[in-house]
Amino acid sequence: MTTLIPRPHYTERIAPFIGKNIIKVLTGQRRIGKSFILRQVMEEIRRKEPEAHIISINKELEQFRDIRTHEDLSHYLEPLLSKPGPHYLFIDEVQEIEDFQFCLRSLLAEEKCDIFCTGSNAQMLSGELATHLAGRSVSFDVHSLSYREFLTFHRLEAGQENLKKYLTFGGMPYLAHIGLEADVPFEYLRSVYSTILLKDTVAREKIRNVHFLEDLVAYLADNIGNLFSANNISKFLKSQRVDLSPQVTLNYLRALSNAYLIHRVSRAEVGGMKIFETGEKFYFEDIGISHAIRGFNFRRDVHKVMENAVYLHLIQQGYSVHVGQLKEQEIDFVADKSGDKLYVQMSLSVTDEKTAAREFGNLLAVQDNYPKYVVTLNDMILGDNQEGIRHMNLEEFLLKEL
Repeated sequence: MTTLIPRPHYTERIAPFIGKNIIKVLTGQRRIGKSFILRQVMEEIRRKEPEAHIISINKELEQFRDIRTHEDLSHYLEPLLSKPGPHYLFIDEVQEIEDFQFCLRSLLAEEKCDIFCTGSNAQMLSGELATHLAGRSVSFDVHSLSYREFLTFHRLEAGQENLKKYLTFGGMPYLAHIGLEADVPFEYLRSVYSTILLKDTVAREKIRNVHFLEDLVAYLADNIGNLFSANNISKFLKSQRVDLSPQVTLNYLRALSNAYLIHRVSRAEVGGMKIFETGEKFYFEDIGISHAIRGFNFRRDVHKVMENAVYLHLIQQGYSVHVGQLKEQEIDFVADKSGDKLYVQMSLSVTDEKTAAREFGNLLAVQDNYPKYVVTLNDMILGDNQEGIRHMNLEEFLLKEL
């Protein structure tokens, strides 16, 4: 059995809901570690309640292949839930069960068991759960390993060499059991990408033009952190003799987002309420998968990888993130969590007054007292702070609890 490496960032957030009559849903990209977090929750329940009956259904296993619909699920559970004592139900990849929400709603109403499940499709979870279980479920977004988790999983110490490994191979948890040598990690990451593309995107969203979808993902991997629109993507693909409308492009982007492969980040007016409908950025849930798709050259790609890593660090800590628009100026990231904000400006380095004026100047124009950071790959020579704006190197920022 694979050793369970604790991920307390998630298990500690789930713990207060154990035993409460509300469905706990772990959402995120396939192979991101949701199943292992469920197993850690199971172990905690067994430790505290040895008499508890734990029912575990993993739809990726052959033994549960016949549970296809909510009726199948109800029939399977009926004899198991008739035993005396507390019952805990864990369903992995619940979206593979047709109309699962009807069974879960009934179980919840009858208070027959405490329910936990995972899912790898955002549209399914937001649609079915929001419609049929509104107010009776709580979601926990699970992400690829943070840099701190990466060091723990791989038993590494902080340092520039290991930061480079994180920026190269990303944070898929199972790499801790494969290792980070040669091309072996990328072989694994390519297989994960193929599963996400074919099972969670093509099959579920009934996508017809798989070749176009693959070209679209490659384009996104090449343009991490760039502002673009569906029109721009369509024009580029037309130059590659792929002729599909902007609406089809938008549909495919939505499908990739639903599978948690990519994250769409909209532009928002700094200090205002306006969300711009055009011009957005896309980041990958896992840096390593983007490299497995297009290859990676540290010198050529480091700036966009830095930006992707900082974005992931922000959402891993529970922030919602926008690209900030302040008149003609752009703030790389405006992050918000329960009304608390912070601003981040990215630069490969700040070694002269001209670059400092540009990177710090954008943040100086923001008229509020929320934390502001300029994040660079290495330390700069101009000092750590300017007028309350803090400079941090990338590794320091990725290890910081925000």
